[in-house]
Amino acid sequence: MTRLIYYTACTLDGFLADPQDSLDWLLRQPIDEGGPNDYGRFIAGIGAVVMGSTTYEWILRHDRDGWAYAMPTWVMTSRDLPLPEGEPDVRFASGPVRPVYERMAAAAAGKDLWVVGGGDLAGQFADEGLLDEIVTSIAPVTLGAGRPLLPRRFDLELIDVARNATFITARHRFVGPLREDAA
Repeated sequence: MTRLIYYTACTLDGFLADPQDSLDWLLRQPIDEGGPNDYGRFIAGIGAVVMGSTTYEWILRHDRDGWAYAMPTWVMTSRDLPLPEGEPDVRFASGPVRPVYERMAAAAAGKDLWVVGGGDLAGQFADEGLLDEIVTSIAPVTLGAGRPLLPRRFDLELIDVARNATFITARHRFVGPLREDAA
């Protein structure tokens, strides 16, 4: 069964990027390739990805080896954005996330779906009850401010926790709105 997974790295205080959208704090961290929450194993099971425009533009600015995703990619944006070089399958969308989810699931042919970033976009899928798991690699860094991991109030269930070099890795099942918020 196709699952929607928010797979990301964050700081100990819950930020994806600093206030200037820098990931320098992340890129200097050692990681054990093949260790817990290994990217290679994860991406092998992904059939389609979705990201917000800030994430997309960051990737375009920093990707030196060409477009990194072989599978169909949706970019949620209300602006006109350039396509990456080459002929990648990049599709722009705006509006509610449910129709995008349905198109992604059809394109994934039974594989899982990945919310690459950011936190608000993952929250929009969660608001619709479409998010299944959150997989995080938590770095031993605090930023104090920046782009939050998930700017919503949700209940999660811990599935797994491990260590990968300096990271704490965790998998959580999405449960739903924080019980205190449920009316």
